[in-house]
Amino acid sequence: MSVNLSTQDKLTLPTAAYGAVTLLSAAGAAGASPHKITTGGSIALASATGLVGHVLAEKSTRIDLGGRSVAEIADRVLPALTEAMRLLAEQAPAEADNFRRTVVVALDAAVRTRQGGPGPTVVDMTNKIIAALDAAEATPEVTT
Repeated sequence: MSVNLSTQDKLTLPTAAYGAVTLLSAAGAAGASPHKITTGGSIALASATGLVGHVLAEKSTRIDLGGRSVAEIADRVLPALTEAMRLLAEQAPAEADNFRRTVVVALDAAVRTRQGGPGPTVVDMTNKIIAALDAAEATPEVTT
């Protein structure tokens, strides 16, 4: 089965994946080096395989993960995580599982950079990211 992702789809996936690492870095900034969190997570994302790995490896200058607050970043990233899961579930269900695992591994790799384990803000943000990944399963499909 060949999967043809649109240009927008190819922007949603890295926005979601790298955005999840960015959110975790922003949430954990008070307790650890944001650079170490971002590096650990990004290395894990760069190790992705399959369609997800190919899309994440593509260079895109259109990904905007900036924001003046964690809330602004979350407003962009959390819906992108849900949308990425939804579109992959429709077009390539195995890749949806691959994407979810890849993001969770990236979060784990990012958190492992912290000595003494993650603090409550990092745990809370991790839970929000995982909830966004899982929200696509709970969202009823709209048919017209």
